[in-house]
Amino acid sequence: MRKNSNKNLRVNGEVQKVIAEAIRYSKDPGISPMTSVMETIVAPDLKTCKVWVSVMGSDADRAATAEGLKRAAGYIRSVVAKELNMRYTPEITFIVDDSIEYAINMSKKIDEVSAADRAAKIARGEDPDADIEVEGDDDF
Repeated sequence: MRKNSNKNLRVNGEVQKVIAEAIRYSKDPGISPMTSVMETIVAPDLKTCKVWVSVMGSDADRAATAEGLKRAAGYIRSVVAKELNMRYTPEITFIVDDSIEYAINMSKKIDEVSAADRAAKIARGEDPDADIEVEGDDDF
């Protein structure tokens, strides 16, 4: 199976769904309830699987969830084996991804800059809600 074939993409999607459900119903107290499966990549030979998870919360929550996922990897692998009819059940490796938290922080910074820009316009006596007109943008 090639790396970016339709079959591999379908397998990745199905494994991601099953792993997300298994994490949600896992009884491990170390796994945060705010854990999301961001991406799953199953190797073309179906032997290994990398799972990127995002955890909302503090660094301690992320570390505890990473340890909990390592402990629950066998259980999650058995759930994948039961739910999906595959030739091999992949060995699962969890990777903690902080892209959602990074996006939230960037959004907050953009909001802060927008508020500061609005305050500066008000201080200069300009209308903060006025649209900026750019020359050559007659297409819109």
